[in-house]
Amino acid sequence: MPKFINPFTDVGFKRIFGQEINKDLLIDFLNALLEGERQVKDIRFLDKELLPMYENDRRLIYDVYCTDENGEQFIVEMQNKEHVNFRERTIFYLSQAIARQGEKGVDWRFDLKAVYGVFFLNFMLTDLPRKLRTDIVLADRDTHEQFSDKMRYIFLQLPLFTKEESECDTDFERWIYVLKNMETLQRLPFKARNAVFQKLEEIVDIAAMSKEDRMKYDESIKVYRDRLAIIEYERRKGLAEGLAKGERNKQIEIACNLKRMGLATETIAQATGLAPEAIEQL
Repeated sequence: MPKFINPFTDVGFKRIFGQEINKDLLIDFLNALLEGERQVKDIRFLDKELLPMYENDRRLIYDVYCTDENGEQFIVEMQNKEHVNFRERTIFYLSQAIARQGEKGVDWRFDLKAVYGVFFLNFMLTDLPRKLRTDIVLADRDTHEQFSDKMRYIFLQLPLFTKEESECDTDFERWIYVLKNMETLQRLPFKARNAVFQKLEEIVDIAAMSKEDRMKYDESIKVYRDRLAIIEYERRKGLAEGLAKGERNKQIEIACNLKRMGLATETIAQATGLAPEAIEQL
């Protein structure tokens, strides 16, 4: 039985990064993520559900949505499966956070605060470079000079992180290692290097959860496993269909060759397994 929670579940992810009482965990992760660029000193969680801005508009629900002491915003999401228009969804999320900064009246001068989108991906995103971390910014296509720092997308493809515990050199790598391997660990490493991992160990210990939190987590695990089962079923089904299609195409090619050689339809049918009617149409 696992000792620690699965951070890829909805409840597990929000237990680590989405609680006011444990906001120092998110602060530490963000600082590890942006090391050498900026330092987050404090955060304030914002309402994760954004109501429509006008009638018939759609609402948004983020996993984690917060702002720091400078007013800059962070949207942090965990995604276990790629879906249609996933990239467009991330653009929409950040664009909405930008648009909602607008103020009524003539005195506002488009004084925008930066919005960071941090997306944990428990899969490899189609056509994204095969590396753990991909940072997307607004930049000139030819010179690559940054045009604006107000929108930043950070995609973390967790399957591409392969370092062992002893190979993790930075706090960012230590965070990724712990998150990726948490459910299989019997202890959390790196506590001597960074006290935040001691607190993290206490928070993610299944035995320390209240009865109510455990029930919520167990339900979240069920949903997570059901989704994985569906993903695996679709993968195997697609593979089987691909093999079947490939086999049929091979038989059609053979039938065409035999037909050009002048063999009788019945003979071709016996050799390929295709129906005589199908062979006649070739």
